[in-house]
Amino acid sequence: MTALEEPYLQLMRDILEKGHQKNDRTNTGTYSLFGYQMRFDLSQGFPLLTTKRVPFGLIKSELLWFLRGDTNIQYLLKHNNHIWDEWAFKNWVQSAEYTGPDMTDFGLRSQKDAKFNRVYQEQKAKFCERIVADDEFAAKYGNLGDVYGAQWRHWKTSTGETIDQIKDVIKTIKENPDSRRLIVTAWNPEDVPTSALPPCHTLFQFYVNDNKLSCQLYQRSGDVFLGVPFNIASYALLTHLIARETGLEVGEFVHTLGDAHIYSNHLEQVKEQLKRTPKHVPKLWLNPAKTSAMDFEMEDIKVEGYDPHGAIKAPVAV
Repeated sequence: MTALEEPYLQLMRDILEKGHQKNDRTNTGTYSLFGYQMRFDLSQGFPLLTTKRVPFGLIKSELLWFLRGDTNIQYLLKHNNHIWDEWAFKNWVQSAEYTGPDMTDFGLRSQKDAKFNRVYQEQKAKFCERIVADDEFAAKYGNLGDVYGAQWRHWKTSTGETIDQIKDVIKTIKENPDSRRLIVTAWNPEDVPTSALPPCHTLFQFYVNDNKLSCQLYQRSGDVFLGVPFNIASYALLTHLIARETGLEVGEFVHTLGDAHIYSNHLEQVKEQLKRTPKHVPKLWLNPAKTSAMDFEMEDIKVEGYDPHGAIKAPVAV
């Protein structure tokens, strides 16, 4: 079923053809469209891109991290996932305990200073090794604060209590599947001014029809080449896990993007990817012995028949 990948490929074509040139937080520059929607029929296969290799291990470890309500990168690092390293490392090098080389202004200096970049990567590698090996150090410097896992599982109320949004939405799906309030939000206006990076995937909503569970994500900002392929697969996996727990089949994943953009230094990579012919999409395997979304481990989730084209490297805008 190669057509499953087509909505994403069309998004890239549309941005190349009609995207607006805009500046951005990183000063890299983007080509951008506003208010774009893709739909993926999850009954036709698992929407992991085949026109380039997407590392599924990173996707499932990050999602399981979110579902645990975990906000410490130690779990991710133990599964060789470095997606969230930068934020924790920044807290460490800005602390009074850090005595190594000056690591400030990484985003500006690393692009111009190869020696600085090498030293930065060496220091970050040592930091990650210590996070894995030293629980006390990890507890102090591995925690990222109120990122997705905290908002999903431990939303802080004005009265000092917490709300488990995932648990509540699963309960409502089971008891009142026609509810129009099957919503989980990560966007907390009170936290936005002090957040290093406010949530990009801000809100998702479930919908039940014909014994099938569908999910729509609203993503305020999407790095189409590097980030969006992860988001598609992550929320497709989330839909499968919630469907398993609620006894439903999977329906659609609907991906609505606010600012959908291609960075100006990703244009050649996008054009290369669009030259490739999609391959047969993989199937998702979930351990049949597991039912609760929160009980799944890495080995309980696999993709079968995944034979993509090779990876395409591109710089990350920081």
